[in-house]
Amino acid sequence: MTVEAHPRRGFSERLRGNPVVLKELRGRMRGPRAFAVMTVYLGLTSGLTVLLYVLQAEAINRTSTPTGSDIGRVLFYGVVAIELFLVTFIGPAFTASAISGEREHRTYELLRTTLLSASALMFGKLVSALSYIVLLLFAAIPLQAIAFLFGGVSVEELVLSLVILLATALQFGTVGLYFSAIMDRTLPASVLTYSYALFTTVGLPIFLAIFLPIFSPLVRLINSSAVQAAALYASGIVVSTNPIATMLITQTFIAERQEIGAFQFTLATGQQVPVISPWIPYTIFAVLTSVVLMWLTVQRIRQQADE
Repeated sequence: MTVEAHPRRGFSERLRGNPVVLKELRGRMRGPRAFAVMTVYLGLTSGLTVLLYVLQAEAINRTSTPTGSDIGRVLFYGVVAIELFLVTFIGPAFTASAISGEREHRTYELLRTTLLSASALMFGKLVSALSYIVLLLFAAIPLQAIAFLFGGVSVEELVLSLVILLATALQFGTVGLYFSAIMDRTLPASVLTYSYALFTTVGLPIFLAIFLPIFSPLVRLINSSAVQAAALYASGIVVSTNPIATMLITQTFIAERQEIGAFQFTLATGQQVPVISPWIPYTIFAVLTSVVLMWLTVQRIRQQADE
């Protein structure tokens, strides 16, 4: 049986007093590796930003339609795309080895003999892994803010992009931590984590790209507002489970409709139905998924302690 230490302490006190958080963060930030990774990440992001600016400026000169807002949006989307790639395919690597790595180094049993509870262990591993990802995300905010010099990007878009990125980092981080808890080795845990990431980010868009062109004309032929509304909401649910689609459609709604929440969408029948911007259900989905996986991870750790 493990003992919950200081159950009534506040969140900040529990964070500072969690030995796993302190150990992991000190180990990660003490050497030059963390700063080298950040330097390379910001260098590549800055280089891509300059490249996008040059290409977009040349395209504008050829079309003789000089508009700075186009440059601003391209630069903003480019930086966000890099950050989304970071949290989707690089971030889970920090959590997929969080617990299985302890087993491979034969330190897990020693860790479980301490008074550290299963929830504190899970929380410490998750926070220490996601803290560095969040640091990288916030470090790139000045590059995103360059888009404000050209226009075409609002503060709401910047804030919502960070919300989606943080929700994605939390979701994939907890996925990696869960597979790390149920698998004995890091390799199968990483394979399962990236399989989930590829399915949600690549598999669902491919599914939509194949089936939407087939079913969309059929839905339009059915002159029924109920059927068209059901199809619209069903596609919205699928979109709201994919971070890339959520990001693109949310940015489109902001740019074209100037809406960040709910608005009225006109069906082919002419009837208007309420529609919620995808970032809202996606954030709820990511948070709920993360909470469930954190609970399952804690249960798995407790089960292993009783074995």
